[in-house]
Amino acid sequence: MARRFILGVAKGGARQTIMDAREWPACKKCQQGLLIPLSDYGRDGAPITYKAWVCSNPDCGFNIRIDNGEISFGRTIGQSLK
Repeated sequence: MARRFILGVAKGGARQTIMDAREWPACKKCQQGLLIPLSDYGRDGAPITYKAWVCSNPDCGFNIRIDNGEISFGRTIGQSLK
C-alpha cells in the first residue's frame, strides 16, 4: 500500500491536495532523495500550489521554486522570519 501525504491545508482546515509518495520525482542532483512539493499563500491569501520543490535528502539541498513568475533553482533555503 502506498503512503499518502497531505500537501497543504487551506485556511479553515480543509485539506487541499493529497499525493502518493510514489508520484514524487527523484532528485537529479543527488540521485538519493525525492523532490517534495511545497505550497504557500499569496499576498491576498490565495493558495499557490507547488510553489517550490525541495530534495528530501538534507545533505543535497537542491530546490526549484517560482517567485513572481520567475523560476529559480539552487538558492540557499533559510528559515522565514515572517
